[in-house]
Amino acid sequence: MWLAAIQLVSGRNWQDNREQIAAELALLPSERPLLVLLPENFALFGERQGYLDGAETIGEGPIQRQLAEWARDYGIWLVAGAMPTTIAGSDHIHTSTLVFDPSGERKGHYHKIHLFDVDVADNHGRYRESETFSPGKEPVLVDSPFGPLGLSICYDLRFPELYRRLARAGARVLLVPAAFTAVTGEAHWEPLLRARAIENQCYLVAANQGGTHETGRQTWGHSMVIDPWGRVLASLDRGRGTVLAPLDPGLMDELQRTMPVLGHARLL
Repeated sequence: MWLAAIQLVSGRNWQDNREQIAAELALLPSERPLLVLLPENFALFGERQGYLDGAETIGEGPIQRQLAEWARDYGIWLVAGAMPTTIAGSDHIHTSTLVFDPSGERKGHYHKIHLFDVDVADNHGRYRESETFSPGKEPVLVDSPFGPLGLSICYDLRFPELYRRLARAGARVLLVPAAFTAVTGEAHWEPLLRARAIENQCYLVAANQGGTHETGRQTWGHSMVIDPWGRVLASLDRGRGTVLAPLDPGLMDELQRTMPVLGHARLL
């Protein structure tokens, strides 16, 4: 079993971003089963109006049709990191992860719970996701051949209680699509990712945006795959590309047998 994260430098236009993704998918190795994670804002990376105009209803729309087609054509589990999706009767939208199996069937979706309303010392400065997005309400697990997949998005990474809840529900692979800023990424990205993998004894796949975007925003990159012992198995610094690493179910089983952290937890 193989785990992959595709790193992009997405822009405002879906067709341009689509070409970036297609180029990376064409380079995937032949080994199967293979899980491929796209980053946050893989389809659209811009400003509020662009997200509102490009939002799709879950189960409908050209972006989702293309995702399903890619999953079928390549015979992969494709996790579409995060894209804007509509909320009926609301002037806000969700940012959502969608999971497709190798037949192209959507197996589940997750709406980002924690919204990035912070000030960062970079050239963008003020981030207020809540002006555009509404938060999701529930953690989500999706069954797969790799074990249950625990879904999350970007800023969720700073909230360990979400990942502990996913792990206690049976997650074996934690997925973190992101558009982490260069400033916060340099300081915190890898330590947070490794901590989430170690404390929950899960594999972790993190797909980040990685460069300077049309809007001037700068993202950190360093997409990676981490094993349950906290070892970084594969990583990519900046720019577009794919990181790939094998999943060893026996490693998770052995760690959970010899160091049963979840069973020892007392503050629940």
